[in-house]
Amino acid sequence: MSSLTSPRTYTALAAFQTFDAVVCGIPVAYIEKSFDTLEVPQRIRWVFPTVKAASAVGLVAARRLPALARLTTFMLTVYFVLAVGAHVRVRDNVVSTVPAVGFLALYAAMTAQGPSISR
Repeated sequence: MSSLTSPRTYTALAAFQTFDAVVCGIPVAYIEKSFDTLEVPQRIRWVFPTVKAASAVGLVAARRLPALARLTTFMLTVYFVLAVGAHVRVRDNVVSTVPAVGFLALYAAMTAQGPSISR
């Protein structure tokens, strides 16, 4: 089992997605500034905490429902492809774009490998 397939990794990322959903839902000033930079309309910003909370559920399900966890990592890969595209579209600075690129690579690798299944 590699660290990418470990249930602990899925659980840790679920915790992070939960935290991220909360800070997007409040919203924290830094997140608001990012949304403004990326030109995300106010009327659709509610989608982000919803999607992040749903992804946390899918990630935490890795131990019992590995297919759902793999679907979740795939959808997060799509999400981060769109996020990187948004950063590139507005010519955002590299420091702001790197986390999205990192998460894109992480979730793509996790999708390719899938979670470990303990029997």
